[in-house]
Amino acid sequence: MKYLAVAMLGVLLIGCEYTVPLVTKPETKIDQALLGVWERTTDGKQERLLVLPLDETEYLVSFPAGNEESLFARACLTRIGGEPLVQLRWFGTAQGVLPDDNSVYQYATYAVSGDTLTVQMLNSEVVAKETKTTDELLRAITESIDQPDLFREGMVFQRVKQ
Repeated sequence: MKYLAVAMLGVLLIGCEYTVPLVTKPETKIDQALLGVWERTTDGKQERLLVLPLDETEYLVSFPAGNEESLFARACLTRIGGEPLVQLRWFGTAQGVLPDDNSVYQYATYAVSGDTLTVQMLNSEVVAKETKTTDELLRAITESIDQPDLFREGMVFQRVKQ
């Protein structure tokens, strides 16, 4: 997980933070609006986010997509306090590096408006990454749902048109 965490810090300015899932069996159908290739420019460099369907309830996510630094995750949707929440489980890199610890989960909220996707990662300074159980994580998020800093600053992507 060390490479994966370092890569995530460099890419998203965050690391894989949580060791417990909120969702153990995905049941919420995927949001078709998320599918496709998304792009953003940060520090003069273009980064792509690829979101593909694995089945009716899960996605395959790659970020930054299409290069040797790519990370891969399975993702699914849930809702907490009426907010859509994406659970990401990072499982490897484009170089075939696998996680070496259990800190493989991240959580994000998102909004799609036309060809714009905004993603905000859960702030581990508000919801401690040391949570030990799914119930504890759910309770911590629910108790913090009205805090304006529950999620980090948004990453804004534009849909890549083929």
